[in-house]
Amino acid sequence: MTAKKIEGKIWKLWTTHPSQESLTNLLAKGSEYMAQNQLTSAHNVFSKAIELDPNWAEAWNKRATVLYLMGNLELSQNDIDMVLKLEKRHFGALSGQGLVQTAMKNYQKAIDSYIEAHKVYPAMETPLMMIERLKEIIKKESI
Repeated sequence: MTAKKIEGKIWKLWTTHPSQESLTNLLAKGSEYMAQNQLTSAHNVFSKAIELDPNWAEAWNKRATVLYLMGNLELSQNDIDMVLKLEKRHFGALSGQGLVQTAMKNYQKAIDSYIEAHKVYPAMETPLMMIERLKEIIKKESI
């Protein structure tokens, strides 16, 4: 089985609530809002999912993504911290943390996040590309 197929199965597992179909549907609704750039609505839906099951890592991950898109970097990082507490191998959250830390100009912390994402999911190409890009930024800034 290819890495992409395995990744798809993992995302399906993460976005499907283990016991409540209503929460799976709620997450899907929030994702629809996010796709339509209705970020406040998406944020409200993901917050509701977290309220209903604070141990569901993917609800935190989705809200972290929306917060990042809204420019609320610290809050996004707080939610990523929760995702990684609940699921330390969440390569999506690790990559997202790389984006957040890059936006906050914490380049080494971003590189560390991408290294972790690459360890968890070696076939994912983004972490290696981002590590190279960040090393270039660090080099330019140190001149």
